Amino acid sequence: MPLRRDWEELSRRQEALIKKLEQEGIIKSEIVKKTMLKVPRHLFVPPHLVKYAYDDSPLPIGHGQTISAPHMVAMMTELLELEEGQKILEIGTGSGYQAAILAEIVGEKGLVVSVEYVPELAKNAYRILKSLGYNNVLVVIFDGSLGFPILKPYDRIIVTCASPRFPEHLIKQLKPEGTMVAPVGSSFYQKLYVYKGGKIKDYGFVAFVPMRGKKGFYP
Repeated sequence: MPLRRDWEELSRRQEALIKKLEQEGIIKSEIVKKTMLKVPRHLFVPPHLVKYAYDDSPLPIGHGQTISAPHMVAMMTELLELEEGQKILEIGTGSGYQAAILAEIVGEKGLVVSVEYVPELAKNAYRILKSLGYNNVLVVIFDGSLGFPILKPYDRIIVTCASPRFPEHLIKQLKPEGTMVAPVGSSFYQKLYVYKGGKIKDYGFVAFVPMRGKKGFYP
């Protein structure tokens, strides 16, 4: 068990990070601020990287995957404009951190369906999420490049890995008034796009790990 002073230091770093993101205009809403202060990112990173949990950078979580940088998690969450009670599809569970953020906001009446291609990552994320009491997250081992049509339609879709082309097939899994946030481009860098109301808006360059699966870069 970490010493009390270690927990206090992590809490201090978390607060400093969130304050920085707020000052930079990345965190815009009170709900995203409150949620990112509540969810302990250090529990979603490998033990040897805990001291870097509140640096604003991505971190490796094994199997060639990463946990996104906090500013990117905040930005994508803000763009989704989440509401309590919504059903969300997340493509790419990773360590489960983004799923926890989503679950906090949609609440007990909402549902986060998080799809992960790598079984080991899915199992570890499920363990962490359950240990923290997130019973409104369904972690599924599946080819997320196809979405998860079984439980459609979704109020929101968030893609946390790079798609080689704009995933128009996922729009069919959205409700008519739904929103989708997705990085699209090469396997090295992409642009972040938001689909809403039949329109697509570009939010600039980003860098995500490449999507795996039938509609991804490689199986």
